[in-house]
Amino acid sequence: MKNLEKYKDDLEKLISDGQILDYTIKYESYPEEFEKQLKPTLKDGYEKLVKKLKPFKLNYQTWYSESLVLLRQLLPDRVSDFTKLYEKPKTRKSIEYGNYVIEDYLQNLTVTTGGYTQTKKVGPEAAVNQFEQQLEIVKSIKKRFESTLFDIQQLTQADIFDSELDSAKELNKKGFVRGAGAIAGVVLEKHLGQVCKNHQIRILKKNPSISDFNDKLKTGEVYETPTWRKIQHLGDLRNLCDHNKSKEPSKDEVEELISGVESMIKTIF
Repeated sequence: MKNLEKYKDDLEKLISDGQILDYTIKYESYPEEFEKQLKPTLKDGYEKLVKKLKPFKLNYQTWYSESLVLLRQLLPDRVSDFTKLYEKPKTRKSIEYGNYVIEDYLQNLTVTTGGYTQTKKVGPEAAVNQFEQQLEIVKSIKKRFESTLFDIQQLTQADIFDSELDSAKELNKKGFVRGAGAIAGVVLEKHLGQVCKNHQIRILKKNPSISDFNDKLKTGEVYETPTWRKIQHLGDLRNLCDHNKSKEPSKDEVEELISGVESMIKTIF
């Protein structure tokens, strides 16, 4: 179960990095209060902690992107809650404390009221609570590992897919290009079928193809046209290996197919 261990390691790092970001945003927003609360507890360790804190803007985006990937795989029902805390609401007409988001913080947005005598209405410190919520969502993934109800089917499947793609790479190196392409095509087909299940998209066809799954997922707004086109192209390469006997697929084409499938199973859930 190498994927299960990898997810655990990735999660521990995200939580650890998130804790440092939590300290950072609080230190940047409330420096005096931060020192007042932590210095008596940490004593000599307080200065060491402060030295470890890098500007929130420099590290947040990486943490957010990596957390989002893990959430989509392990806790997809919380993805929307997580992204709402970062992204500016499209329907937002005014900025209040409750709808100030982390994207606003990264732009150092401050809202004031009044004419000549400007009064601060809301500022970057409003994002402290938003980030705390994001960190708690990431921490909640850990409970899934500890729960007996945690479904490891997809993690097991990911291990199998990795192994099958490794086999396809080896076959392609040795010149068995059609066989290699066929294996990669099956992996993509199985994965897209699982993604449809994840999003409760029904496929009525008895033996659906990559194209059938791809069309349904685009219609269901799981992904947009650029991804749909990439998968259509991978499906064409797979068909070249499986069905087109008049043209022999090249090693480069099969290598493109394998690497494309590898990318899709790691980014679409």
